[in-house]
Amino acid sequence: MDILINVVLPLSLAIIMLSLGVGLSIADFARVAQRPKAFSIGAISQVVMLPLIAYACVRAFGLGGELAVGVMLLSLCPGGVTSNMVSKLARGDVALSVSLTAVVSLLSILTVPVLAAWAVQHFMGDAAPDVSVTSLAFAMFLITTLPVAIGVAIRHFAPAFADRVDRGLSLLATVLFVLIVVAALAGNWALFVENLPRLGPALITLNVVLMALGLALAALAGLAWQARKTISIETGIQNATLGITLAAIISGQSEGFSTMALPSAVYGITMYLVALPFVAWFRSR
Repeated sequence: MDILINVVLPLSLAIIMLSLGVGLSIADFARVAQRPKAFSIGAISQVVMLPLIAYACVRAFGLGGELAVGVMLLSLCPGGVTSNMVSKLARGDVALSVSLTAVVSLLSILTVPVLAAWAVQHFMGDAAPDVSVTSLAFAMFLITTLPVAIGVAIRHFAPAFADRVDRGLSLLATVLFVLIVVAALAGNWALFVENLPRLGPALITLNVVLMALGLALAALAGLAWQARKTISIETGIQNATLGITLAAIISGQSEGFSTMALPSAVYGITMYLVALPFVAWFRSR
C-alpha cells in the first residue's frame, strides 16, 4: 500500500496529465485571447463559483473534518480529460472545453495550494496536518503542470508521434482513473458505507447545482448553445484523480488512502450518473 500511495498514485496522475497534454496544441492556449468572453465565463465558473458552491454544500449537508476538506479539494480540481470527452459526447464546443481545461489546469498550480491549505486549517482546526503551500505547489508542478507541458511539446515537435500515442495514452489514463477510484473506495470501505447516506446526496447535489449554474451563467452572458453546454460540463465535471492525489499528499498518510480521498473517489462514480441525463438532454437539442 505504501508503494501504491507514494509511487503508483502520483505516477498515474502524471500519465493522465501527460495524456491531456498530448491532446493539446499551442493553438488551444492562443484561442483564449480569441474568445475572451466565453473563456472568462468558464474560468470564473470553475475557479470562483465552484469552490463557493462546494463550501455551501458542505455546510448544508453537515459534513466536517476530513470529509469536508475532501469535498473542497475536489472543488479546486480542473476538469481534466474527462470533461473534454463529455463535452464531445454532448455535442458542445470542444475547442472551448479544451482551452478551458488547458489554461485552468496550468493555473491550478497557483490556486490549489493556497485554497487547499486554507480548507485544511478551516475544517480541521487543531487536528489539521501541516500544509506547506510551497511544497504543495512544487508537487502540483511535478505531477500536473510538467506532464502537460511535456505532452504539449510532444504534440508541437512530433505531431505524427503524438497522433500515434494519443489514443493509447487516453485508454491508459481511463484505466488508471478507474483503478485509483476503486482502490480509494476499497481502502476506506467501512467509512464509505458509513458516510454514503450523507456524502452521496451531497456530491450529487453539488454536481447537479454546478452544471445547472454553469449553464445559467453562460446563458445570462449571451453565449451560444454549444458554449453553454461546454461551460456547464466544465463547471460540473472535476478531475477526481487529482483530488485523490492531493488528499494523499496533504494527509501524508502512507498506509492506505486517507479519509480526505473519499469524496473524490465517490464523485468519480456519481459524476457519470449526473452527467448522463445532462448529456442526453444536450444531445437532443
